[in-house]
Amino acid sequence: MGLGKNYCETITKRSVIVMLIGTGLILLLFKDPKSYIYGLIFGGSINILNFRLMSISVRKSVNMSQNSAKRHTINNYMIRYLIYGLVLTIAALADYINLYTTIMSMFIVKIVIISDSFYDILAGKIRKRENNDI
Repeated sequence: MGLGKNYCETITKRSVIVMLIGTGLILLLFKDPKSYIYGLIFGGSINILNFRLMSISVRKSVNMSQNSAKRHTINNYMIRYLIYGLVLTIAALADYINLYTTIMSMFIVKIVIISDSFYDILAGKIRKRENNDI
C-alpha cells in the first residue's frame, strides 16, 4: 500500500476507517453498544491526536540544536504520557465509557502502521514470485 509522501494524513485517515469498522462491529455484536462506542471514539481520537502531537514535535526538533531538541522531545514525551494517563483515568471513572475499548483503541495508529508494513512485505513477495514465474 505504501504511506506515500503525506504519511501523517494517510495514517490518520486509515485510523479513522479502522475506528468506523470497529464501531460497526460493536453495533453488530453488542446489545447495548453505547459505552463501547464511546470508549472506542474517546481512546481512538486521543490516540490520533497524540500521533499528530508527535509529528509536530519531531518536525520542530529537527530544526533545533541537539540539547534543545532533546529537551523539547522529552517534554513532549511526558505531555503525551500525561494525556494518556488522564484519558485512562477518565475512562476508568466514567460509567458511560468502557475502559477496555478505550485501551484497545489507543493502539489503532500502531496497528495501522504495522499492518501497512506487513502488507508492503507480502505484496513485495507476491510481486517477486509473479516476476519469477514469467
